[in-house]
Amino acid sequence: MNIGILGAGSWAIALAVLLNKRGHTICMWEFNRDDARMLDEKREHPVKLPGISIPRNITITNDITGPFVLADYILCVIPAQTFRAAMKRIALEVDPSAREAVKAWIIASKGIECSTLSLLSDVIIQEIPDAGYDRIVVLSGPSHAEEVSRDLPTTVVAASKNNDLAKDIQNYFSTETFRIYTNNDVVGVELCASVKNIIAIAAGICDGLGFGDNIKGALLTRGMVEIARLGKKMGADEMTFSGLAGFGDLITTCISRHSRNRNIGEIIASGISLKQALQKMTMVAEGVETAKSVYQLAKKYAIEMPITTEVYRTLYEGKPPREAVRELMVRQFKPERIKENTERSV
Repeated sequence: MNIGILGAGSWAIALAVLLNKRGHTICMWEFNRDDARMLDEKREHPVKLPGISIPRNITITNDITGPFVLADYILCVIPAQTFRAAMKRIALEVDPSAREAVKAWIIASKGIECSTLSLLSDVIIQEIPDAGYDRIVVLSGPSHAEEVSRDLPTTVVAASKNNDLAKDIQNYFSTETFRIYTNNDVVGVELCASVKNIIAIAAGICDGLGFGDNIKGALLTRGMVEIARLGKKMGADEMTFSGLAGFGDLITTCISRHSRNRNIGEIIASGISLKQALQKMTMVAEGVETAKSVYQLAKKYAIEMPITTEVYRTLYEGKPPREAVRELMVRQFKPERIKENTERSV
């Protein structure tokens, strides 16, 4: 199979290496000309994924039309907030016949667009004239690039409204160390992939403040309540939240030393500003921007998302992290579960 990859960060490189070992032909696009040249020459990203060699038979280009040459699948691994700009370029610069030949647009990015509150699958539909939901797959789950690139056992989900297409991705992308399950809940999987990064920031704040395991367990559990609450409003399948894309990815992102979102939360807990914290990061922590969009979605759907709200206020309103945690602990007492026929929030 010929696979075009949009993006050349750590996750894109890990997937390129994985799929190259699987025998597929890979062309990877990097939007920055200098970075594309560096990757092509060094065959390694010394900052984003040190120690992982990019095979010579993987093409690296700064030409956005390159990945579409004879491509069967396009794998989108672009930061969420620049996702639309890339799709607009593709619509303008890539020959329509090349776009039409793409069997699937596979989203491996994680985030919700701040300016429109759109899921990334919706962005593709809005910007690519010949795309359709039956040609979109979301690939997500507990899958750090640092581990996938080193062939450590990993299991993820391929979600699509087109079950046959999800099965194709399962068959063509799975390896002995990268197992894929199928799912038809695109909305639920995208939401889990995005919102869990906000909860991971909160987990990092708790770690940075020196709190223990008790609060981490509570945070993950109540965080999933928030994700599921939003998912229900947006039409997701509740079963998704207990699966790999749900609790699986949430647990991994909140506890792992590889997690950029957990790491930035820990940095912010030290008392520095968001701007200063971002300057310490070498890669994008998607939860920082996603906190904006999910905060607005909670308002749009009139639902309570207290963890998200406190993360947002800490990041963007200068609320001290310790005060934000205290605010969560002294909220009005409530039952853990409430029957469906009541209007009260959990």
